Amino acid sequence: MTKHPKTHALVHQEKARTTQSQRNVLLFSGMASLLILVGFVQSWNVAFSILNMCLISAIMALGVNIQWGYAGLFNVGIMGFAALGGLAGVVVSMPPVDAAWEAGGLGVVTGLVAGIITLVVGMVVWRFGERWGRWRYAATGCILTIGYVFARTLIEPSIEAIEAVDPARTGYLGGFGLPIIVSWIVGGVFAAAAAWVVGKISLGLRADYLAIATLGISEIIIYVLKFEDWLSRGVKNVTGLPRPVPYEVDLQANSWFVALADDLNLSLVDASSLVVKVSYAALFTLVLLTILWLSETALRSPWGRMMRAIRDNETAANAMGKNVTKQHLVVFVLGSAVIGIAGAMLVTLDGQFTPTSYQPLRFTFLIWVMVIAGGSGNNWGAVLGGFLIWFFWVEAEPIGLWLMDVLTSGLPPSHWLRIHLIESAAHTRLMTMGTILLLVLRFSPRGLIPEARRSAF
Repeated sequence: MTKHPKTHALVHQEKARTTQSQRNVLLFSGMASLLILVGFVQSWNVAFSILNMCLISAIMALGVNIQWGYAGLFNVGIMGFAALGGLAGVVVSMPPVDAAWEAGGLGVVTGLVAGIITLVVGMVVWRFGERWGRWRYAATGCILTIGYVFARTLIEPSIEAIEAVDPARTGYLGGFGLPIIVSWIVGGVFAAAAAWVVGKISLGLRADYLAIATLGISEIIIYVLKFEDWLSRGVKNVTGLPRPVPYEVDLQANSWFVALADDLNLSLVDASSLVVKVSYAALFTLVLLTILWLSETALRSPWGRMMRAIRDNETAANAMGKNVTKQHLVVFVLGSAVIGIAGAMLVTLDGQFTPTSYQPLRFTFLIWVMVIAGGSGNNWGAVLGGFLIWFFWVEAEPIGLWLMDVLTSGLPPSHWLRIHLIESAAHTRLMTMGTILLLVLRFSPRGLIPEARRSAF
């Protein structure tokens, strides 16, 4: 008596799932072992510093995976959305600069309101002016141009007045003085709002045009943040952002903490720094697990199955009555919101907002490597890729320095080859990223944790 083919397929699928689950446990255990090894070999402060950045990187990779893995949207504007999350940290948590508000706050607010009204009117004219033919373009263009000139006329004098208020220390409006954790939510809202605007304009384009459009928007966002000092101090940076965790000096002033540091045989500086990093790690882990749970729930829902169907065959999805452009917009906004949350968390960890540190091409490439190496379409793969790639991005240089030192240990310290190789150790970082990507694509083309193949039965 032969087995029913459906039963045989289900048994085979269950075995494959078990094998993949065991492999996943080994992969994450290996990643944890690498971090623990850094703790013993270098220091636990270094290990937790890497862990915190790995957690933020994993959240960014999840955002990109929502866009690419769920819907096949090629977003190259990742750093722009992350920068908006960083801006949220400034707007939400920094105290307001009263003198700047008195000097030009009203003018800036009035100009921004005029700009928003201009955009709304322009969108209404564009939407309901289809019967006007080519005049639709002219009318929309005139409205936007006149509105922009009017808004800038209102804003320019106010901006000059704001930036003249103690420019060495402030020169900007400041924020609302709220807890910085609130900025994590606001950062997601900022990025989602920008993504909605970008998506309405560019999601009807082909994939390559979408990539160019998102890269251009990212550059525009970062350009604005660099040069609009009234908003974010521009290249002068915003430092001293408040923390959601204790400060080292406050910990060192407590007698119980001094006793704890003595019991752990650590200096006060090392112990306080370690406690702060562990506190950050706990907060970031909570956020990562929450977003991961939501992402997995969405992926396994009917909406997730619909998004995968659209990704695999847009024509068939259209034929089934699905609004592909609308669903692409939804997933683009959701992924960008997650990236914005990660951007706000990043400035929280750094304690400062530095617009010049957002390099679209360099770090966008890094996030994409995380998604590809981990396994696009699989949320756990994106998390693993975030951990793995950031770990080697940081540790490639010390590992390369150690390797060059070992390889040239037989040469005199002043030998030209030894000096050259040791000085070139920093360049092993990019070579390491390329090597990891090549190895993954060669031996696991769908990523270390590939997207699960679901049976059609």
